This record gives sequence, structure tokens and C-alpha cells, in this order.
Amino acid sequence: MTDVRWLDETQQQAWQALLVFVNRGLPEIERTFKEHDLLAVHYGILVALSSAPDDTLRLSELADAANLSQSRLTHRMRTLIDRGIVEVATSPVDGRGKNATLTKKGRRLLEKVAPLHAEEVQRLVFDHLSSKDTEHLATALSKLAATLCDHDAFLPSRR
Repeated sequence: MTDVRWLDETQQQAWQALLVFVNRGLPEIERTFKEHDLLAVHYGILVALSSAPDDTLRLSELADAANLSQSRLTHRMRTLIDRGIVEVATSPVDGRGKNATLTKKGRRLLEKVAPLHAEEVQRLVFDHLSSKDTEHLATALSKLAATLCDHDAFLPSRR
């Protein structure tokens, strides 16, 4: 058996601080979404669609852009489809895949929620950090994200 690589003091502080943010900060951010009958995962889907040409993405691309597995995307999309926020249709390009499109109702909801979300993130995160702290945080979190996904934004050449 290999030796355990225990966390040093700085690592322990960083890890504990991250857990505090995940367990206390993220639920506060989530409240903004709940007021509009959304979850953070729904918001991520809406943002991904709104960033795409014609507010449309192939479902496999949407899962990647929203950082979701295909099955989790399918499960979470039901709510958005039932509420008329997103539509899903067969791809006109090849007829095999399916595309998701942000509806006008979905766009209006996103435009209502996005400023509230941005303000909450500013309040909980960036109001407490200097620009240098923010740069360091972006670098550190991007390195972690790059190990978990392969979005262009997190590739080493972008850091």
C-alpha cells in the first residue's frame, strides 16, 4: 500500500474554504434560481443555449457546454420543455440527432434571472476579492476545471 499524501496546512485551509463555499455559498446562489422555479443546472442549460448561434445546440453539445452527462441533461430538460422554456426537435442537418432551442419565453426568463445571478455572484465572491485575487482564483479554478472537462476556456493555452 502506498503512503497517504496528507494535506499540508495550506492545502487543508484551501480545501476547507472550498467546502464552506460549496456548502454555504452555492445554496445562496441557488436561491436566486429557486425564486424563478429553476435550479442552477437549468440556468446552466439556458446560458449554454443563449451563447449558441440561433440559441440552438445539438443535445450532445449542450450536455458538454452545460457540464452534464447526457442522462442528467435529459432528466433536467423535461422541466424546461414542459414549461415552454426550451424546445427539442430533430436536427434538420442529418435527421438523426436532436437539437435544443431556447424559446422566446426562455430568453425572457434568462434576461430576468441573469442580472440577479450576476449580482449574487458579485456579492458572494468578487466583492471580497481584489483584481489580483480574482486572477489567481481564475487561474487555480481553471486548472482544476481542465482536469474535469475539455472546454476550450480551460485549456492551458488559454490560461
